[in-house]
Amino acid sequence: MYLSLVIPAYNEADRIGDTLVAADRYFVRQDYDAEIIVVDDGSHDDTAEVVRGHQQERRTPVRLKSLTENRGKGYAVKAGMLEQATGRFRFFCDADGSTPIEELDRCGALFESQADIVIGSRALPDSIIQQRQAWYRENMGRCYNRIERILGITPYSDTQCGFKGFTDKAAEICFIRQTVSRFSFDAELLYIAAKHGLNILEIPVRWINSPNSKVNPVRDASRMFLDLVAIRLKDLSGRYD
Repeated sequence: MYLSLVIPAYNEADRIGDTLVAADRYFVRQDYDAEIIVVDDGSHDDTAEVVRGHQQERRTPVRLKSLTENRGKGYAVKAGMLEQATGRFRFFCDADGSTPIEELDRCGALFESQADIVIGSRALPDSIIQQRQAWYRENMGRCYNRIERILGITPYSDTQCGFKGFTDKAAEICFIRQTVSRFSFDAELLYIAAKHGLNILEIPVRWINSPNSKVNPVRDASRMFLDLVAIRLKDLSGRYD
């Protein structure tokens, strides 16, 4: 298998179908083998049923892993990357399709030029933001990135864009050491990658904001800050060696 696409999904019955259709249309035009893996993160709606319907209709193989309870986006991505994905290159993207699947076109040459990890960034000059977030969410993201830099977690200006790709080797190194189950898992993965000398490349992306974000600007913001502090403490204890 050349490429695995992991899609974490929590109560995404209304949006996951369009994302699967778009991914399938893209992959059938490519000259490589691909697979789509949906990790249902303990949804209470019909997410799993929608995915099962697409398993029969799509030409690209679609696999479903269902978690019995909601464990968090980071946990779902880790389960898909380590337990399900078989590709030489392994990407994850959001179920709402906010980063179009066509952004994969940018990545092949980067991996061939020795990149271990490719991350989408909405902050780069060439990125195209077709629909912006609410002002308070944008400010929350900027504050979060400043805290990341102050704590020495990562220098990247956008760690939360839900579009990242790993070689199979890089995925094994990073995800087996991942401990954060919710929204700060991206920062932890990049911290682990840098600690192990992996080559990380940022790319501009086209991005369309989804108004139904799962991030609560009050509850999750405080949790994400505590997760960043915990990452540094875990490193001091040797957790990421």
